[in-house]
Amino acid sequence: MSFTDKAKAKAQEMSGLAKERIGDATDNERLRAQGASEQRTARDRQKEAGRNVKNFEK
Repeated sequence: MSFTDKAKAKAQEMSGLAKERIGDATDNERLRAQGASEQRTARDRQKEAGRNVKNFEK
């Protein structure tokens, strides 16, 4: 995973965190769920990229 990809994933994760917190503060369940989903997607991308690097090194 390149630095640019890592930065994009981290930005998506932070965006998801912000949405989730705003959803909590405004009692907006849909926004909270959307934020949680974005965070999960970003973390999965980072994990998948790490696995790809480990497989490439073998």
